[in-house]
Amino acid sequence: MSHSPNADNPLSRLIAQKGVLLADGATGTNLFAMGLESGEAPELWNADQPEKIVKLHQDFVDAGSDIILTNSFGGTRHRLKLHNAENRVFELNKKAAEIARGVADKCDRPIIVAGSVGPTGELLVPLGALTYEGAVAAFTEQIEGLKAGGADIAWIETMSAPDEIRAAAEAATACDMPFTYTGSFDTAGKSMMGLHPKDIHGVTADIAQPPVAVGANCGVGASDILASLLDISGADPNSTVIVKGNCGIPEFRGSEIHYSGTPPLMAEYARLAIDAGATIIGGCCGTSCDHLRAMREAIDTHQAASRPSIEDIIEKIGPMRNKTADSGSDAPRRERRSRRRA
Repeated sequence: MSHSPNADNPLSRLIAQKGVLLADGATGTNLFAMGLESGEAPELWNADQPEKIVKLHQDFVDAGSDIILTNSFGGTRHRLKLHNAENRVFELNKKAAEIARGVADKCDRPIIVAGSVGPTGELLVPLGALTYEGAVAAFTEQIEGLKAGGADIAWIETMSAPDEIRAAAEAATACDMPFTYTGSFDTAGKSMMGLHPKDIHGVTADIAQPPVAVGANCGVGASDILASLLDISGADPNSTVIVKGNCGIPEFRGSEIHYSGTPPLMAEYARLAIDAGATIIGGCCGTSCDHLRAMREAIDTHQAASRPSIEDIIEKIGPMRNKTADSGSDAPRRERRSRRRA
């Protein structure tokens, strides 16, 4: 199933105009640098410290991002109840979108406000207690707030369960919001719930409205997410694909998490991502504005090259952390070297 990028929504229009878009960087990593404490809900800052969220979005825009994600990743009642804020879903999501919209509207070029919708943190029936209908209701409540605040699109991200993606997509459709979705393929090349990257396209096949784009975010490192990207774009070459990878590989230094990716490495990741079929390229955990500036320049100056192989990616970005998702018929072409330092 291919998703035409010519549908009438702001994201598709900007893709048609620019070809490849740069999404933003890390929300959490950058907010921790601004003083967010571990265990605090970032979403509460939309009400309590909005000037810091404004600065984060503005910094991303200044670094060249075409898409900024609202500070609403944990904005469902299930996540907010951990902070006794489950009754503030609409308010906090609306505020998240309003803050981003305010930054976008002041810019002299089009900026897409993507309403970030992360997982509920609950397992769906039969593995857990959350019913599918309950998940749809929770996501609908969140997306209604994002829409009211001016988000252009529902940006469903870091998902591992196909049912949860479907529930969020159904909620977006019920809210008359265009949507994208990305999985996190962090478990031997698949999602924690066993979703293979190449199967991402069909997850919402039974939802009335098709996604504007699908893809991968987060995961374990830049090489691994590019391997997932090859699977995704290879399975449907006509689709609009998002890749928003972590900035290199996370390493603990004492109690601090440090990401190994340098600006030149993330620039190389952006170039490889274009050649591997990505239309929307961004950074996830650890990605700063310095990384984004390098990625912006890489996108703007890119000379098209042939589609990279797994070997090309490992040579330019570094070893894979996981084996790739294909360990069957596809394995001989792409396994041994990539497992060396798993």
